[in-house]
Amino acid sequence: MTGAGVSNGLVGFARALRHGGVACGPDRVQAFVAAVGCLDVARQEDVYWAGRVTLCGEPEDLPRYDAAFAAWFGGVPPVPPRARARRAGHLAALGGGAAGRSRTSALKVAASDVEVLRRKDIATLSAAEKRHLDELLAVLAPVPPTRRALRRTPARRGAIDARRTLRDMLATGEAVRPRHRRRATRPRKVVLLIDVSGSMKPYADALLRFAHVVARRMPVEVCTLGTRLTRVTRQLRHRDPGQALAAAARAVPDFEGGTRLGETLKVFLDRWGQRGAARRAVVVICSDGWERGDTALLAEQAERLKRLAHKVVWVNPHAGHAGYEPVQSGIVAALPHLDRLLAGHSLDTLHALLEEVRLA
Repeated sequence: MTGAGVSNGLVGFARALRHGGVACGPDRVQAFVAAVGCLDVARQEDVYWAGRVTLCGEPEDLPRYDAAFAAWFGGVPPVPPRARARRAGHLAALGGGAAGRSRTSALKVAASDVEVLRRKDIATLSAAEKRHLDELLAVLAPVPPTRRALRRTPARRGAIDARRTLRDMLATGEAVRPRHRRRATRPRKVVLLIDVSGSMKPYADALLRFAHVVARRMPVEVCTLGTRLTRVTRQLRHRDPGQALAAAARAVPDFEGGTRLGETLKVFLDRWGQRGAARRAVVVICSDGWERGDTALLAEQAERLKRLAHKVVWVNPHAGHAGYEPVQSGIVAALPHLDRLLAGHSLDTLHALLEEVRLA
C-alpha cells in the first residue's frame, strides 16, 4: 500500500475527526499514531480504543468520535466491555466476513506503511510519500531543553524560604510550617544551522519543515548554510508551513549552491553567536560535511562554538547508512569539537534528534 494508506488510516482519520468538531491537536494525533504502533492494528477494536483514549478530550467528543470512526473505517464502533458479551456474535460476524477482513487488512497495511515511512531514507521517497512525511512532521511535539535559572520559585520541598516563612508568622502571630523554595528552570536556547547546498538537496526541504515545527514550539534560531549565511528564524515562525517555507526560500539566495561551512559558521558566531545566540545553547548543525572552503577555518570555528555552546550536535544524513565512515573533510575537521554525531535521514532519526535536544 502506498503513502495514501497512511493518511487514510491514521493522519487522515484524525483530520476528518477534527473537521467533525473534535479538537484533536498535533499532540493528540502524535499520541494516536504512537498508540496504534504499539497495538495489533489488525484488530479494529484496538484502533478504536487507541483513538478514543488519545483523540477525545471531552465527554461531548465521544458521539462525534463514534460517528467519524464508523464513517471512516466502516462497520460499527466497538462497544464498552460490559456490553461486549451481548454483541459478541455480531462483532465476530463483522470481523469474520469479507468486508471485515478488508477493513482490518487496510488498517494493518496503513499502520505498516507508517512504520516503513518512519524508517525510510528521505532522499528515496516518492512525491506522495513526501507529502505524507510532511503530515507526520507537522504532528511532531518537540519539548525544549531546560536549564536552571538564577531566580528561585516556591516548592513543596527544598531549601527553606526564610522570607516567606517569616511573613506567614507575622501574619498569623504564631509558628507556621516552613515554606520551601527551589531553583527555577527556563527553556534553553536551541540553534539550528541547516546546510542547503547542492549535496544536501534531497534533505534540505524536510529539514526546513522540521525546523518550522521546532520554531513554532520552542525558542530557536534557524540559519541556512551554503556559500553564505542566511537567518530564516522570522520566516519560519509563520503558522502555515507552506507560507513559511516559501518565505524562507525567497530569503535564501544560495539554495543548491556550494558549501563554505567554515566561513558561514564564522559569520554566525561573529554576528549572533558571540553576542548571545549560541551562549549556553544547544547548537545543531545539519550538513553532510562536504567543505569547499578552508577546513582549518572550520576546525577553528567549531572549537570556538564549542566554548560558547552548552552542546554541539552534528546531524549528517549519511551517518545513518550502513558502512558510513566520517571521512568528509568538514566532518573530519569538526569532529573533535562535537558532542554527538547523529543521522538525520529519516523521520525516526529526527525523533532521536528531538530527544537528544530535550535531554541536553
